Amino acid sequence: MNKSQRQSLILSLIEKEDISTQEELTERLRASGAEVTQATASRDIKELGLIKAKRRGGKYSYILPKTETPKPKSGILISSVISAVAAGNILCVKCLSGTASGAAAALDEMKLDSAIGTIAGDDTIFILAASEDKARELEEKINFMIGR
Repeated sequence: MNKSQRQSLILSLIEKEDISTQEELTERLRASGAEVTQATASRDIKELGLIKAKRRGGKYSYILPKTETPKPKSGILISSVISAVAAGNILCVKCLSGTASGAAAALDEMKLDSAIGTIAGDDTIFILAASEDKARELEEKINFMIGR
C-alpha cells in the first residue's frame, strides 16, 4: 500500500469511525492491511491536516477540518492522482487507470483560478494554464494536495 492509498484509507476510516489516538489509527490501518508504524500514522495525520473535534457522544476524534477544498474532492485526488508535471503552460496529471475523469471533475469544481480548462482521458488529465508560471503553481498545488 503506497502513501496515497494509506492516506485515502485514513480519510475513509475517520469518516466511518471515532478514532481518537494515533495508536487506534495505527491499529485500524494494520487491520486493513497497511504496514504502518505509529510514526508514519503521525506524519499522515499532520500531512492530511487532521484535527481532533468533539463527535458522537462528546468523544474527541480525528476529523478533516472544513477547508476551501472539501474532503470528497481531495479524497478522489489522493486516491487517484499519481503525479502532476508542467510542460510550458500545460499540466499533465497522471492518474490510476479509469480515474482521470473523476479527478478532472474534482479539479474543475475547485475552480482553480490558474486553470483555464481540463481534458481527461482514462489515466491522464491535461490542464491548460494561463501561463507557464501558472502551470508550475498548479503543479505544486496538485502535488501538495496528493502528498508529493
